[in-house]
Amino acid sequence: MSTPALLDRPAPTRHLRAVPTPAPEPAPGAARHLPPGTAPRGFALYVGIDEAKAAADGVSLGVLVEALRRTLADLAPSAQTYATVALAPTGAGGRDVDVVRLALHEPSAVARTKQEPEDADDLAGGVVVDISRKRVLIDGESAAFTFKEFELLQYLVLREGRTIDRSELVASLWQNPADDDAPGERTIDVHVRRLRAKLGRFEDIVRTVRGVGYRFDRHADVTIRFGHGTPSPDRV
Repeated sequence: MSTPALLDRPAPTRHLRAVPTPAPEPAPGAARHLPPGTAPRGFALYVGIDEAKAAADGVSLGVLVEALRRTLADLAPSAQTYATVALAPTGAGGRDVDVVRLALHEPSAVARTKQEPEDADDLAGGVVVDISRKRVLIDGESAAFTFKEFELLQYLVLREGRTIDRSELVASLWQNPADDDAPGERTIDVHVRRLRAKLGRFEDIVRTVRGVGYRFDRHADVTIRFGHGTPSPDRV
């Protein structure tokens, strides 16, 4: 019998059964209900791994980033990419990927931290720098920091013990060249002076390194809170 005849011949009905067609799976992270006026423009992949774990696997963070970029370039040459390394204080606890999400201000990770009950540190003396809630408490009272002042303090805190030069602060915190509020390397001193004024008697936690820039140093009366499920490694 010819091949076309075999193809045209009806199959016995006793062998037929309905097989549901599986629905296509949504892309990871795709929203089921998009807010009005919005449309997907890309995605973020949070990767939780430190240099020690990467080295144990025989790679480095840089190698992983480049491998992912090459894969994406092969699959979607028109895609634009931007990679940034999440910096967290040494000794921060919690799952690596949770620390990364919080460090990079992923909305749902930040939202969870806002649901936490008030901590006993809120009522304690000294300074609490609450990274997750974007606030500073001084002797239990919320300090009136502006968004940029908090970002400046946070930038120094997350790089504890390292001297940050003025040019790095300007480039990192005022990334929009059209920002009218962007200071020069000299006027960054004014922003630091205002920050210190609001820290009051704790102003010396932000130290000046003459001729270079600024540094956050460990201090017995300062607590750094990093986020949900991530306790401060110790008092800083």
